[in-house]
Amino acid sequence: MKKDIREISQEELEQFFLENNQQKFRIKQLNEWLWGKGANSFDQMSSLSKDLRELLNEKFEFKSAKIDQEFKSTDGTIKFSFKLFDDKLVEGVLIPSKKRVTACISSQIGCSLDCAFCATGTMGLSRNLSSSEIFDQVFKLNEESERNYGRSLTNIVFMGMGEPLLNYNNLLKSIHHITSEKGMGISPRRITVSTAGLSKQIMKLGDDEVKFNLAISLHSAIDEIRSDLMPINNAINLQTLKESIRYFYEKTNNRVTYEYILFKGINDNLDAARKLAAFCRISPCKVNLIEYNTVDGFDFEKSTEENTEGFIEFLEHRNIIVHLRKSKGKDIDAACGQLVNKLQ
Repeated sequence: MKKDIREISQEELEQFFLENNQQKFRIKQLNEWLWGKGANSFDQMSSLSKDLRELLNEKFEFKSAKIDQEFKSTDGTIKFSFKLFDDKLVEGVLIPSKKRVTACISSQIGCSLDCAFCATGTMGLSRNLSSSEIFDQVFKLNEESERNYGRSLTNIVFMGMGEPLLNYNNLLKSIHHITSEKGMGISPRRITVSTAGLSKQIMKLGDDEVKFNLAISLHSAIDEIRSDLMPINNAINLQTLKESIRYFYEKTNNRVTYEYILFKGINDNLDAARKLAAFCRISPCKVNLIEYNTVDGFDFEKSTEENTEGFIEFLEHRNIIVHLRKSKGKDIDAACGQLVNKLQ
């Protein structure tokens, strides 16, 4: 069985080159092709000798993520389906605005957390994505951003399919190559990883002193309501989550973002806002309020304009930074909570 060239360690690569009497500087050239130029075949690597390319081709392979289809929204958003080596599909999204182009990236095929409002959860979990499959999404969406909008990605959010922190090692490995000067060179401050609230992994992020941004899918600061919306809250309640967020902030000094979808009649009243404001006292933070996006078969409704405005006003009066995130790509099922492989 051939190994995926991008999934072996540098030590293994150095050993291979040593055993095959290859000069060490060739490893640097190879890495430039893999992570700086995003090569998906050895034939592309013109600076390597033909003999070396043939040797690499004999011993290794690429398990690449390739764009399969694209769907364009009337608002400029583009959703892409990526076909993987085993013919499974994941989805990624390009979201343009006046000053930014954001790529929304998947970390798993499906998701095991079964949040009540999220289409991806209906798929169940198929498998984790490899670090190179995650990297491929970012690299290829950057190319598509330049082709479609005439500019490179400014931001990356891990808010696509899956729970990123359940694929912890591959996530961090991919971010290393995305941020490395020898890779894509994107600042970690431009990257946000969103989690449903896995407390142990949040604390591990603190121990690893990560430089990227952390977002918590909160959606309620009341245990009973959050458990109904997000079953994970039965295992990791709000008090446990609080402790991990406090620990993360102490270790990294990074301000956390809370994501909060406003559901009509569930979490959009002033009592819910009061509890959220109290939760926000854990550490410096900001709140992204999100409009609910309709998903077939789900009974949730978008909050009223009046309740939304009242919710925002309540938080702002308590000096909490609040943004209302307008949904994009709804007409192509590319908005928050809508990603599901209908073609698979």
